[in-house]
Amino acid sequence: MGRDKFFIDLPRPKMPSQLPKHISVRDVKKLFDAVSNPKHSLMLKLCYGMGLRVSEIVNLKVTDIDSGNMQVLLEQAKGKKDRYVNLPESILDELRSYYKEYKPKKYLFEGQNGGQYSIRSVQNVFKTAMNKAKINKDVGIHGLRHSFAAHLLENGTDISYIQSLLGHSNIKTTLRYTKAVQKNVKHVKSPLDYL
Repeated sequence: MGRDKFFIDLPRPKMPSQLPKHISVRDVKKLFDAVSNPKHSLMLKLCYGMGLRVSEIVNLKVTDIDSGNMQVLLEQAKGKKDRYVNLPESILDELRSYYKEYKPKKYLFEGQNGGQYSIRSVQNVFKTAMNKAKINKDVGIHGLRHSFAAHLLENGTDISYIQSLLGHSNIKTTLRYTKAVQKNVKHVKSPLDYL
């Protein structure tokens, strides 16, 4: 506008600090028990068992799974970064049965007419399972990823391993889970309980 540059020190508004929403181990089991469709069951178990984003689950290719090394390659995940995650041993038989029954060609999870399974469909699978399991929590499918991290932390897994498995560039992103879990704080009794 033809004027000299000027800077005003405006106070920035505080961003809301929300903790990652996760569900308990008991609720995760209830969720899995409520799903009878083998494809849907495997989808949700892999989301939780490997801490995947919904976009990562629909982009999984059959060739990404290395059962010999018990690893899964996530190609071009968030931030266009490749990373490896551990394939849970408990899922191997279910994965093989699923492969024999559904015979996926390119993507591990394909729609009814072939091709990639949609993100919306996976979200609906999760929502339906939550309703069937009668888990009344305001959590989306991303909550399985949060639960994966929270439960690893509760079991004493080093935060740097969790950072690597989740694909976080910055440790600060992973450290949010320490506030959500607070394992040791749960055991502190209120003074009211001693009266």
